[in-house]
Amino acid sequence: MSQVLLSRLSSSLAPRSHSLMQYKTSRLFSSTSPYLALFCIETESSSCGGVSVFDVLLFDVAKEELVKVTDKTLPKELLNANIVGASHGWDFHRDGHDGSLYMADIMNPLASKTNPTIIHLPTVTPYSDSCQTELVSNVAMSSPPPPSQQDDDDDDDWVVGIKFLGDQLSLCRPSRDLRWTNISTPFRTLQSSNLFFSKRDQTFNLPVPGGNNLCSWDLQFHKDDSPKFHELLFHNLPNLPQSMWELLASSHREDYWVESPSGESFLVKWYSLVSHESTSSHTPMVFREEDSKEEGRRNMCYTEDIGDMCIFLSNSEAFCVPASSCPGLKPNSIYFRGHSLFAIYDLTTKNMRHFQHPKGLPKDIPFLPYWLPPFSI
Repeated sequence: MSQVLLSRLSSSLAPRSHSLMQYKTSRLFSSTSPYLALFCIETESSSCGGVSVFDVLLFDVAKEELVKVTDKTLPKELLNANIVGASHGWDFHRDGHDGSLYMADIMNPLASKTNPTIIHLPTVTPYSDSCQTELVSNVAMSSPPPPSQQDDDDDDDWVVGIKFLGDQLSLCRPSRDLRWTNISTPFRTLQSSNLFFSKRDQTFNLPVPGGNNLCSWDLQFHKDDSPKFHELLFHNLPNLPQSMWELLASSHREDYWVESPSGESFLVKWYSLVSHESTSSHTPMVFREEDSKEEGRRNMCYTEDIGDMCIFLSNSEAFCVPASSCPGLKPNSIYFRGHSLFAIYDLTTKNMRHFQHPKGLPKDIPFLPYWLPPFSI
């Protein structure tokens, strides 16, 4: 199994007999808090059965403690696969040998331990010779997959979207499509633009590099479709000195479109500046979409108050959670997990607090950069 997903640790590092004493073990709650996927540790393998047994390590962000889900079975399809994305609590895996794609509920603490759900996805091919499909930017879905994928007309509404580094966007209805619909976006993107599905508008949204436009594709997509462009008009900008605006302009920026459960839309611009001393500073800005009567335009108002909402940003599809629905979450905050940052930003105080390394987690284990929304039965 790839080191990204599994790590064989010695018995002295993860003793089986004391695992329940060292960690908070998973219980069958009716719902959970948001989790950060940390790592999977292989504990037992079988060369003849083609499966492995492993423990899933999660970080409960509300209680700020480690959660260990023990004795989960890893199917043979995922033995050589890496996690490349996450959406709606589902993890996406890509086989390192033949490029096969899978969806799984491996990271779901409430899912079956012995019989995890594996959904085979069509193999992605490049749109053109100039496109690549090796590096995934992020994944988004119109909804979680339906409980049954047989003889269910509702399956047609379930769409998966994959944004690759570069200009390729691939969309698929897994229940009926034998291949992906590959779309060439009219611009090249890196990780600065993150794909998001709007439940309110029923569209896949992608901020355009530069941050002044939003393009979208509806669920009636075709190969040669051009996206619908929305000009973003920014209002109520913060009163910053010109030197600060120049500093932000020279910083690396990531754009995230996200919706609250009630359908409120936000654009988060996350600025990161790395100094010569290899230290970094981060400045997020949040814009709330206001009512607009002009076709093709969206009014975005700068805000430091998103009320009870918590925004979760990472390499998984962005999402919002009301703090009141999960005791321990801090309202009006952004929870961020990037490649070098694991922190919470308070929009009220403009303070950022870095999370401590979870107690009980070996120091040499790298975190997976994926937030998982609350799970429920």
